[in-house]
Amino acid sequence: MLFGKEHVQRYQQTDGEEGHDWNNTTVLLLTTKGRRSGRPYTTPLIYQRHGDAYVVVASKGGDPDHPDWYKNLEADPEVGVQVKGDRFKALAHTAIEEEKPELWKLMTRAWPQYDDYQTQTDREIPVVVLQPVPASASADG
Repeated sequence: MLFGKEHVQRYQQTDGEEGHDWNNTTVLLLTTKGRRSGRPYTTPLIYQRHGDAYVVVASKGGDPDHPDWYKNLEADPEVGVQVKGDRFKALAHTAIEEEKPELWKLMTRAWPQYDDYQTQTDREIPVVVLQPVPASASADG
């Protein structure tokens, strides 16, 4: 995790007034379901907008292994997202080969260290697209 439980708690308590803006970039909260425990886990992640989607990077600081949140969303791509006071469900997918270069550039503009992290590991660092799921339209029917 980038910033720990206290970051998550302050972000949640203040609807992102504390924690959204961090080190000259922006942070969202991603909640995944534990692939073994089934429990919810919330992680603060640097993000950028891309159209109506949100983009995050599974860097883990260049660690040789993927972060747990990424393994969780691989097992269950239905996630929760909080951006400031806005909370919504999203479907996560790993950027495919054709879309990754553009998204990687977007994210390295927000956090140039991602390029350093990639040089520190043999694994391909995934870029993840979080596509908001429209609220159910069943209220009218």
